[in-house]
Amino acid sequence: MQASHYDPILVAISFVIAILAAWTALSMAGRVSTSRGKAAWIWLSGGGVAMGIGVWAMHFIGMLAMDSAMRIHYSPGLTTLSMAIAIASSLFALWLVSVDHLRLRRLLPGALVMGIGVVAMHYTGMAAMEVTSPIVWDYRWVSLSVVIALLASFAALWLTFRLRHEAALVALMRFGAAVLMGIAIAGMHYTGMMAAQFPAQMPMSHDGMDGNWLAVLVSVVTLFILGITLLISMLDARLQARTSLLASSLAEANKELAQLALQDTLTRLPNRVLFEDRLNQAISKADREGSSFALMFMDLDGFKAVNDAFGHDVGDKLLVAVTERLQQPLSGQFTLARIGGDEFVLLAEITAPDDAARLASALVYVIDSPFIIAPCELVVTLSIGIALYPHDGQNDRELMFNADAAMYHTKHTGRNGYHFFQPSMNTFAQQQLQLMNDLWLAAERQELRLHYQPKCLATTGSITGFEALLRWEHPTKGLLAPDVFLPLAEKTGIIIPMGNWVINEACRQLSEWRAQGQLNWSIAVNLSALQFEQTTLIDTVMSCLAHHRIPPELLILEVTETTAMHNPEQSVEVLTRLTELGVKASIDDFGTGYSSLLYLKRLPACELKIDRAFVKELRGEGEDATIVSAIVALARTLNLRVVAEGVETQEQRDFLTQLGCNTLQGYLLGKPVAAETITTSNLKQAEGVFS
Repeated sequence: MQASHYDPILVAISFVIAILAAWTALSMAGRVSTSRGKAAWIWLSGGGVAMGIGVWAMHFIGMLAMDSAMRIHYSPGLTTLSMAIAIASSLFALWLVSVDHLRLRRLLPGALVMGIGVVAMHYTGMAAMEVTSPIVWDYRWVSLSVVIALLASFAALWLTFRLRHEAALVALMRFGAAVLMGIAIAGMHYTGMMAAQFPAQMPMSHDGMDGNWLAVLVSVVTLFILGITLLISMLDARLQARTSLLASSLAEANKELAQLALQDTLTRLPNRVLFEDRLNQAISKADREGSSFALMFMDLDGFKAVNDAFGHDVGDKLLVAVTERLQQPLSGQFTLARIGGDEFVLLAEITAPDDAARLASALVYVIDSPFIIAPCELVVTLSIGIALYPHDGQNDRELMFNADAAMYHTKHTGRNGYHFFQPSMNTFAQQQLQLMNDLWLAAERQELRLHYQPKCLATTGSITGFEALLRWEHPTKGLLAPDVFLPLAEKTGIIIPMGNWVINEACRQLSEWRAQGQLNWSIAVNLSALQFEQTTLIDTVMSCLAHHRIPPELLILEVTETTAMHNPEQSVEVLTRLTELGVKASIDDFGTGYSSLLYLKRLPACELKIDRAFVKELRGEGEDATIVSAIVALARTLNLRVVAEGVETQEQRDFLTQLGCNTLQGYLLGKPVAAETITTSNLKQAEGVFS
């Protein structure tokens, strides 16, 4: 019998192809299992063909590696059949490992089918060798090759399934598995070749394909196919990983958006949307089980003063600290939420009203202690209104409204406590609600009015201009002062269009007075805190001035000291832009806030207005006189004019004039009146005080 000799280069190539085929199997399995629909079938088909060609090429090149002096030729038909068997086995293998779970009862039959396919491919390829005498087979080696094929198939399927989803971080593990699988495949082939014994001086047929050319052709084509397949697979894997990362980032962003939509960003408590859902769930549960619960509406007393005095940063820290304290007495089933500003609501399961009373008392108690928000020690209290279900409301709206009414009752009766809802409380709440509804329609119904109070020179009493003061001519309640409706307007945001109307109406009236010959009068308009923060403020002001042809220097915008100091940098920027356009600025209610002299020096104001609280009790001696004297001295240092408001007595007028106030304003000099009532006799009232 003739001994078999092998070309070492072709043997090495066959091993490389076997490893590449195994690597392709691992890569294609990942693509098939992570794809769906048509894409999965494309990867399965393309991967099966490439892998099958690789396995077959390893086998065929292994046969071609036998000593080329033998000049072996091959039958095209059987050679093609062996390739088809290899491709079919590979397709089956990829399909088998593409499932989510590969159990042993599926793995063993699959390994058997694939192993038989590999054996059939090998021995069909051997049968393609065209020889005149039959090959003598050693069935011990044949049996061993079959066992190796079955074991290799089992190992290949198991490794391919386990490593199909492994990431790039364990690529070395996947490469090692590919090497082991390649060695197993090659080992089966060369074991099978050992089973074939060729007769000595075996004559060969000269028909068919030449082995040398086949070795080169099959090697190049196979390496090309496997290389392209792996390259496409790697690019797709990278694209899929990037897409997965983007999808993961998008999912995380959506999760955060969902949290933002349902949580208060500052305190991380449920917001109004989530609370309303929890409230409806609590109502359904109470109806189903015949139980009850308490709804507590809570509001901080004194929080606005903290915000105005120390700024929103300190206010936000205070709200977080309040949230932590409110959670201390809570236990069992509850939902604590922040629904806006300094308003909190609490849902708590109870068995009797006394439970709600004890819980409300505990909440009031924990808030009553001072808060240390460095470097400040802050004191706020808690007002609570309690509504019980089903006694105080049959739905979420009624419960919220009634708890809110009870909370306002607590505020009006001294604050820092709690009250259960009583039907009589609704009277005041309904009045406020009706007033709010009427306020929305006030501008449309032309019920807003401006009254004008004169501003007079302290030395001569001559009128220099007027301050425009807002009034509301209510259809049933008559003329309402601003302290009745302005808090509602600020709470609902109506103050912004209302404030814009005031600016326009004041400019219109000043235009009429100028047409009557009063060219030197100015008009002063108060700006609310919300209006001052609007980005459209400057455009609104300049548009009104241009429309009514008013020189900018005749309009004075009054901003309270608290508003100006709330965001000093922004205040400086806004007022600087306005003054550059010619509009004047006045710091109103000076002395009641917490001004920084550094920012006050930078504010481009033309005057300070001394708050009426200091003028009301003004005497020749006392604290108020000392404060007013200091304000006047400060204004002189900063080259600002001083306006004193609330002048009601001759003694106050004389003292303020002596101190050096430039302008006076108050009932002594003229009350706020409608524009049409300002006559010559009214204008002489102020001058008569000085005569």
